[in-house]
Amino acid sequence: MKIDYSEIYPLLANTPLEAWIDLLPERISHGLRYERHGLLPKWEEKLAKLPNLETASVELKNEVRVEGELDPQLKEQLKAFHPWRKGPYHIHGVDIDTEWRSDWKWDRVLPHLQPLEGRTILDVGCGNGYHCWRMVGEGAKLVVGIDPSPMFICQFFAMKHFIQNPHAWVLPLGIEDIPETPGAFDTVFSMGVLYHRKSPLEHIERLKSFLRPGGELVIETLVVDGPEGYSLTPNGRYAKMRNVWFIPTAKTLEYWMHRSGLTNIRTVDITTTSTAEQRSTDWMTFESLPSFLDLADPTQTVEGLPAPKRAVTIALNT
Repeated sequence: MKIDYSEIYPLLANTPLEAWIDLLPERISHGLRYERHGLLPKWEEKLAKLPNLETASVELKNEVRVEGELDPQLKEQLKAFHPWRKGPYHIHGVDIDTEWRSDWKWDRVLPHLQPLEGRTILDVGCGNGYHCWRMVGEGAKLVVGIDPSPMFICQFFAMKHFIQNPHAWVLPLGIEDIPETPGAFDTVFSMGVLYHRKSPLEHIERLKSFLRPGGELVIETLVVDGPEGYSLTPNGRYAKMRNVWFIPTAKTLEYWMHRSGLTNIRTVDITTTSTAEQRSTDWMTFESLPSFLDLADPTQTVEGLPAPKRAVTIALNT
């Protein structure tokens, strides 16, 4: 396996994304330039050495699981792509116990979505593409995930090597790098991104620009308690993260989406993040949520701010 996007281009022909065929190669090349991450050549070497195993079954609807031939070296080969943050994955007898139980988030989101069958979907900030695979499991025609991290790109292609499904792709791009294609997508997801943006309204408007009329926008983000109009602006770090700019209340987020021209806005879930959902594992050995919370008062972060709580808010494009 290698990082190879040649198979995506035929899928874009004769669709609203056809203009991407000429634009993507240069942008992908720019996103994968070696100077961005010194480990990329090493990861590419590891990708090339993944074994070609006989597959008995692939499950994407209820989990991401590939059953088939076993290889005693596979676990260590996949651990070479550490840290694994989004999952879990079950690949030829290897259970990749990721930092996040991303399946729990998906279980909170999925019941509230318009059916994904036959849809063209954009997943912004998708990490290694775990949710992209679950979207394909729901019958999506094409899922384009974007994430600028070369590590996540390599993890995606490691999974693609075994899953062998052409309908999901993760591109090494940020949202600013996506070609302008108004109305090209039926559904747009932005999960775990909004609080990292210096201008959240601009982010929402940018997401909206990719939606067709009647298309669905799904935003999952950190929120805090409080009235409409309030947003926490951390002075320094939040839960040890540097780049957290605005954490709105659920009502403030709904108002931002209303101001951006979206309709039928509804917050369908608010859940406090638990140390069972985000934690260190053998596959992600760095600090995680237990280290980000105040030991004496786990309702607060180590900075004395409200502990992470996440909302799912869904709206329609006009």
